[in-house]
Amino acid sequence: MDRRDFLRLAGGAATLAVGSGCSRKSSTKATAAAEKPKLSILQWTHLIPAYDQWFDGYATRWGEEHDTHVIVDHVAAEVLRIRASAEISSRRSHDLLNFFGTPASVWEDDVIDHRDIVAEIEAKVGPMLPSIARNVHNPKTQKFVGVSDGWAPQVVNYRTDVWPAQEGASPDSWESILRAGPMLKSAGTPIGIGLSPSIDAQTTGFALMFAFGSSLQDEASVLTLDSPATVEAVRYATSLYRTGMADDVVLWDNSADNRYLATGKGSLIIDPVSAIRATEKQDLDLAGKIALAPPPTGPAGRPGHSAVVSTYVISKSAENSSGASRFLVDLVLAYRDAFLRSEFYNLPAFPGSVPDLSALLAADTVGKPAGKYSVLAEAGTWTTNIGRPGFDNAAAAEVYNEYIVANMFSAAARGELSAEEAVKRAHAQAKPIFDKWRERGKI
Repeated sequence: MDRRDFLRLAGGAATLAVGSGCSRKSSTKATAAAEKPKLSILQWTHLIPAYDQWFDGYATRWGEEHDTHVIVDHVAAEVLRIRASAEISSRRSHDLLNFFGTPASVWEDDVIDHRDIVAEIEAKVGPMLPSIARNVHNPKTQKFVGVSDGWAPQVVNYRTDVWPAQEGASPDSWESILRAGPMLKSAGTPIGIGLSPSIDAQTTGFALMFAFGSSLQDEASVLTLDSPATVEAVRYATSLYRTGMADDVVLWDNSADNRYLATGKGSLIIDPVSAIRATEKQDLDLAGKIALAPPPTGPAGRPGHSAVVSTYVISKSAENSSGASRFLVDLVLAYRDAFLRSEFYNLPAFPGSVPDLSALLAADTVGKPAGKYSVLAEAGTWTTNIGRPGFDNAAAAEVYNEYIVANMFSAAARGELSAEEAVKRAHAQAKPIFDKWRERGKI
């Protein structure tokens, strides 16, 4: 063997030795991780990025404290329902599934009864907010289909510098918004309320129905969508769209209104506080001109705007249901941090978990003028559920998940159908859904 061959072989051996050492080290770490219990979480991608950073850090710390390897997979809210549905159907799901803006009632037969988890939390911090409890409890079967950790109230975000003085200090009624629409649009600042198949448009559609005295169902879970009051709500939305709104709201996704407000073109949107928080980060001067107000009143008063609810479920196929239960209890008990890190987007489903909420809202130092976010302290009094006056059962959840109500408003606004036709079509689409779940004994 000559010197050149010797050096080449020696170098190869050294490389092999180093590689083997790395392999053993990686293998040791992998073995250690594999020996720990695993907890997998499918989590929606939050509209406040700082919340995701906090949640991932919290999950890691929780895992270290409980000797558990926690895996968090983030998915956009628009596709989370599809992903979770596929996992549940395949019986190979994450241990914890986080639904956002999507009622979980349709998976009642595929998830555990979360009653004991709710009871443990309530024993420590008090009851869940009633309107949020209606999102996860089925009075027909007495089953808790999930646990809500938090919810995002929909509030009116409006520009105080362009809101017409003759309409009062704030857009307190739907009638006032309709009258202001043409003035705002002619000034180059149209109203931006989504009329598309999106979560925000869906919740606003339900809010309009409630404000005009209609609902999807009655207290006994009987379908009531086809009513004169629903027709009037659809007529109103069509008129507002044609006289005072941005033309493209019929195409908006869940973040479009946030972006619209931040451009300075939007005069009014209805959205959780992610929109104003994003504007504060981009243009603090513009954000200072945007005020927050409760949902508008209508002919039926202010029955409430449906909330965007965060719900966790543990499927029957979860491999670590006990760990998932413990994590969920601990998350709710630590919700003061979640509330702060979400920049007030996530209000606690169990109000007792953040007893100083009003003081925290009043102490915010970013929003201008001072005290802007204090309006959220009373959000529980003007927030309701989509199944109002009943519960958010599987039938209501499927109608919601299929965007039947949002498409009803959109079809009339686009001129594809009259208000009466749009309502009748939506009712016809919802009827077999209600019939199916009634036959299954879920409503």
